[in-house]
Amino acid sequence: MTVNAETTLNNDRHIAQWLLFCAVAIFVMIVLGGVTRLTESGLSIVEWKPVIGTLPPLNNLEWMQEFEQYKQFPEYQKVNKGMTLDDFKTIFYFEYSHRLLGRLIGLFFLLPFLFFWFTKRIKAGLGLPLVGLFILGGLQGALGWFMVKSGLVDNPRVSQYRLAAHLGLAVVIYTYMLWLAFGLFQPRSTGPSAFNKRTLGLCAVIFLMILSGAFVAGTRAGLAFPTWPLMGDSFIPSNLYATTPFWLAAFEDITTIQFNHRMFAYVIVGIIAWLGLQLWRSNPSKQVKLAIVSLATALTTQVCLGIATLLHHVPVALAASHQGVAVLLLTAALFLAHSVKLQAKEA
Repeated sequence: MTVNAETTLNNDRHIAQWLLFCAVAIFVMIVLGGVTRLTESGLSIVEWKPVIGTLPPLNNLEWMQEFEQYKQFPEYQKVNKGMTLDDFKTIFYFEYSHRLLGRLIGLFFLLPFLFFWFTKRIKAGLGLPLVGLFILGGLQGALGWFMVKSGLVDNPRVSQYRLAAHLGLAVVIYTYMLWLAFGLFQPRSTGPSAFNKRTLGLCAVIFLMILSGAFVAGTRAGLAFPTWPLMGDSFIPSNLYATTPFWLAAFEDITTIQFNHRMFAYVIVGIIAWLGLQLWRSNPSKQVKLAIVSLATALTTQVCLGIATLLHHVPVALAASHQGVAVLLLTAALFLAHSVKLQAKEA
C-alpha cells in the first residue's frame, strides 16, 4: 500500500469515527425529543432564539418573565392553568435540553468538518454529502420551530404532520450519516443484487413504520386501544378509514392510525423472518451473520416494548424506549444492507 493510499484510509477512518459520534448524538436527540413530547414539555418555550436562547433563565426575575410569556399561550390557559413556577421549570428544562443538544450537535459537526476541510483530509466526492448533511441539520432546527408554532395557536397540540416531518428528517440525517460512515470504514460494492434491493427495501419499510409511529404520538392514538393482540374486541376494529376522503383517516383517525402502525409491525416481522432465513441459508459472511442476529435482537426487543407500551397506557419510559429501539432497528437494517453489499464485493 502506498503512503498516499494509507493516508487516505486513515483520514477516512477518522471522518467515519466523527460521523458515528455525531450519529450517536442525533440518536440521543431523537430519544430526548420523544421524552419532551411524552412529558408535554415541547410548548414550554414559546420563542425561537437560535443564539441568545442558548442560556436558560439565570435568576428569579428571568424565570418569572419566561413563565409570564408561557401564560399567554393556549397550553397554559387550557391545560396547565394554575401550575407553579417549579412545575414550569420542569417542563422548561426538558425542552431547553432538547434545543441545547441540537445546537451542540451543530457544533460537533461544523468544527471537525472545517478542520477536515482546511487540512484537505476530505477525499473527492465526500465534501458535497457532508455539506448537504450540515444544511439538512439547519433545516431540521427550523422545522422543529415550525412544528412548535403549530401548538401555540388555539389547540395546544403540535400538528401530527409537522411532528412526523420533524422526526422523519432527523431519522434521514441519522441514517445518511451512518451510511457514509459504514462506507468509509469498509468501502463497499456498488453493484446491484437481489439481496441489496431487499435489505434496502426493508430499511424503507422500517422508516415508514417510524413515521407511522409519529402519527400515533401526534394524535395520542396509542391510548385508544390498550389491548393486544386485539384492538378492543376484535383484531380488525370497526370504522377503519371512516372519513371523507377515506385516505385522510390514515393521518387523522386514531383507530386507523393505531391499526396501521400495528400492521407495519406485523409486516416487518414477516419480512425480517423471511429475509433473515434466506440470507442465513446463503452461506453468508461472519459480518452478515452478526447483522442478522443484531436485527433479530432489535426486532424482538421492539415488539416487546411496543406491546408493553400499549398495555401500560403509554408510560414515558416505555414509550421513549420504544421510539429509541425503532431507530436501533433501522440501524441494524442499515448495517445488514451494508454488510450484504460488502459481501458481494468480496465474492
